[in-house]
Amino acid sequence: MRGTLPVMRLITALLAILLAVTAAHAQSGWGYYANGRYGYEVDIPPGFEGQGESDNGDGEVFLLDGRVGKLTVWGGYFALEPDFESEANARFADDRDDGWNVISQAATPGWATWSAEKSGRVIVQHMIALCDASGYAALRLEYAQTDRPRLDDLVEPLVTSFKSAC
Repeated sequence: MRGTLPVMRLITALLAILLAVTAAHAQSGWGYYANGRYGYEVDIPPGFEGQGESDNGDGEVFLLDGRVGKLTVWGGYFALEPDFESEANARFADDRDDGWNVISQAATPGWATWSAEKSGRVIVQHMIALCDASGYAALRLEYAQTDRPRLDDLVEPLVTSFKSAC
């Protein structure tokens, strides 16, 4: 019984922090997108306008100031690759083959992320495994190098908010 009080205080403190972060996003104009077909969700940065969900329901494109920044979110099932790790490796290889110069890359069994640059453009791609291990969800933020001071700070909260709805 004595050990439960510190645990309860920790849980209460963590909930307070979570609520403060959620409130900060809501107050700063962040939006929200949830995909029912693939079961993922993500906070949408301020100023990004949704272009309407795709016809097949896999995701949506969000544009900032018309075309300054483009955020694409989508889900997919493993068709050509047998598992999440293989799918993420194939997508990463596609970007390298397309001439993107990798700035950073990291991965675990449940997520993969990389950033790259090419011809004055920057991409950040983040992928997560779906809860049932049948597929993945991905987000890709693309913007001009000249917009890095404006958009780089959005990457961490964007990636952190991207979750499979388990």
